[in-house]
Amino acid sequence: MDIEKIIKGCSKNNPRAQEELYLLYKDTLFSLSLKYCKNEDEAEDNLHNAFIEIFTNIGNYKNAGSFEGWMKRITINKAIDSYRKSIQLVPVKDNLPDDTDVTEEEMDHLPADYILALVQQLPDQYRTVFSLYELDDYSHKEIAQMLQISESTSKSNLHRAKAMLKEKITNRHPSPNYTVSHGK
Repeated sequence: MDIEKIIKGCSKNNPRAQEELYLLYKDTLFSLSLKYCKNEDEAEDNLHNAFIEIFTNIGNYKNAGSFEGWMKRITINKAIDSYRKSIQLVPVKDNLPDDTDVTEEEMDHLPADYILALVQQLPDQYRTVFSLYELDDYSHKEIAQMLQISESTSKSNLHRAKAMLKEKITNRHPSPNYTVSHGK
């Protein structure tokens, strides 16, 4: 079944079309959810909520822009809604370094799933801003509007997220769900 037929079937609440759409995009949207969620369970919940929203509102999709992009935006928005509901301010050390750049040499030996595990360890507000800005190319202005914070708070949260990640990478703090082998 091609995507246009799947979309039409989903807009008519056809279970087979919904299953086709789910199978076609579940991995992509789950990977996206992982960038915004603390762990796989939370990402699964976000994926579930996103598909409910997608199936509920698929009739509103106007063929303007990419359908996958439309679903990704819904998935990100669901994660942000969850973030807003559970927002907790986390006290942060003020002695964070000014230099938050991680060198290519530091990154070369780290697998992507290890880096993702480090991102998932960030406090919610930092992980969300980091993911939106660094991984999904949103501007600080867009992030501020989405999260209902100021642009300067978005910039500050990004800086703190990068500083925390640099510290973990530089000091090789292991992720609770991932162990880096040193291969010697």
